[in-house]
Amino acid sequence: MDRDILDIEEHIEDDESQLRPQSFDEYVGQSHLKENLKVFVGAAKLRDESLDHVLLYGPPGLGKTTMSMIIANEMGTHLKMTTGPSIEKTGDLVAILTSLDPGDVLFIDEIHRLNKVVEEILYPAMEDFCVDVVIGKEASTRSIRIDLPPFTLVGATTRAGDLSAPLRDRFGIVSKLEYYDESELTKIIDRTSQVYHMIMEDSAKTELAKRSRGTPRIANRLFRRVRDFAQYNGDETITKERTVEALQRLKVDELGLDDVDHKYLLGIIHRFRGGPVGVEAIAASIGEEPMTLEDVYEPYLLQTGLIKRTPRGRVVTEMAYEHFHITKES
Repeated sequence: MDRDILDIEEHIEDDESQLRPQSFDEYVGQSHLKENLKVFVGAAKLRDESLDHVLLYGPPGLGKTTMSMIIANEMGTHLKMTTGPSIEKTGDLVAILTSLDPGDVLFIDEIHRLNKVVEEILYPAMEDFCVDVVIGKEASTRSIRIDLPPFTLVGATTRAGDLSAPLRDRFGIVSKLEYYDESELTKIIDRTSQVYHMIMEDSAKTELAKRSRGTPRIANRLFRRVRDFAQYNGDETITKERTVEALQRLKVDELGLDDVDHKYLLGIIHRFRGGPVGVEAIAASIGEEPMTLEDVYEPYLLQTGLIKRTPRGRVVTEMAYEHFHITKES
C-alpha cells in the first residue's frame, strides 16, 4: 500500500518538482478557476473547515496534479496521492482514508477508473466523513462504522463523462481546465528556462509556445529536448533557429502536430476520403489505441478545428486539407 499513496513532502526535490508552482500566485493560466479557488480556500480557512471536495477535469497535461498540490499548500495541510486503478479493493481505500489527518487533501488521479464497488465506499466518506466496513464471515457478519477526520478529496479525470452521477454530485466544486494560450505558455517556458539555468531568446520561447498544443506538460517536455540539441551543439543561448531545427527533427510542426496527429489526419484523408469514420477504424489503421486517440490527440484536433465529430464519425475539415496542402476531392 505504501507504493500507492505518496506523501508529497517525502519526494526528493529535483528539477521536475521545481517546475511546479507552489501557490496560486505562481500558477500561470486557468485564471477563472484560480480566482474561484482562492475564494473557496480563503473562506474555508476563515471558518477553520476543510475545503469542499474538488473535481478537476480536462485533457492531460493541463495542471490538475499541480493544482491539487497548490490547494494543499494554500490550506496549510498535507497532500496524499493515489490513482483510481491502483485502488483495487475496498480495504485499500479504507486504509488510505483512515491514514488521513484532519484537513488533509487526498488526490485521486484518473478517478473515473475507480472500481464501482470501491467507489461506493467514497460516498459516505465524502458526505459524512465515515466508512462502513463489513467484518466477519457468513452468520457472524456485521458492519461497523469508522469515523474519519474531515478531509478534502480532489479528483482528477480526463473523462468527466465516465464518472457516475452519484460520485460527480458529491463534489462541491467542479471545474474544467482549459487549454493555455500562447502568451501563458510563453511565461511557463520562460520560468522553465530559468529553473534549468538556460538562456533562451524571446522569439524561441514564442516559437516553442506555438508548438506546445496549449499544454504546459508538452511545453516543458519539448523545452528539455530543445535544450539537449542546444547543449550538444555548444550553444550558450537557445536561439529560434535551434528551436525550429530541434522541433523539426522531433517531427513537431507549426501547429504542434506530431507524427501520430499526421497519421491520424492523413489516414482519414487518404484511406477514408475525409470521413466520416469511427475512431476504432482510425485507431486500427494507424496502430494506436482508440482511448489514446480520444483522450490525448482528439481534444486538441477538435480545439484547433482540424476535425469534427459527427453522429456518423470523425470528419476532417477544410483547415486540415490546407495544413497539408492537399486539394480536397469533390
